[in-house]
Amino acid sequence: MADRRPVDLLLVGRVARTHGNRGQVIVNPETDFAEERFRIGQILFVGPDEQAVPRRITAARFHQGRPVVGFEGVDSMNDAEGLAGAALWIQASDLPPLPRATYYRHDLVGCEVRDMKDVPVGRVIDVQGPLDRSYLVIDGARGEVLIPLVETICVRVDVGARLVVVDPPEGLLSANER
Repeated sequence: MADRRPVDLLLVGRVARTHGNRGQVIVNPETDFAEERFRIGQILFVGPDEQAVPRRITAARFHQGRPVVGFEGVDSMNDAEGLAGAALWIQASDLPPLPRATYYRHDLVGCEVRDMKDVPVGRVIDVQGPLDRSYLVIDGARGEVLIPLVETICVRVDVGARLVVVDPPEGLLSANER
């Protein structure tokens, strides 16, 4: 495994606590693709972004919807206790392409949002909700606005141009402001 930390890290989870006495940990996932991210053989970078070190997953299963993983070199409960609260990262360059009309959250954050008349709505500051019910959190001129991430409302998503064009139903932008 390489000793160098890549610069394109994306958060996929956080270690919640130890599990058992074999060095395994329970993870709070921060991804819609937990089965893919937390599988045997996957290399995750563990720790704070600037100090994350690569570790290979040697054991993986799910318990009550959360991954329970073991890492190479973490063989005891004492070793695992040192990982509590640690951030788990994956290299963005290792992510596979997604199906049409599906986007990685990090690709949407920072995109400018405009309506069909090219009027600025704001900028995407977060994407929340599960994969099938995601919504964009927009920092708009009058505060936060929530916009469902569905093709009938988000009519054009161009991550390359960092642009989302929306055709919101009447009242969505004003009713949804926080």
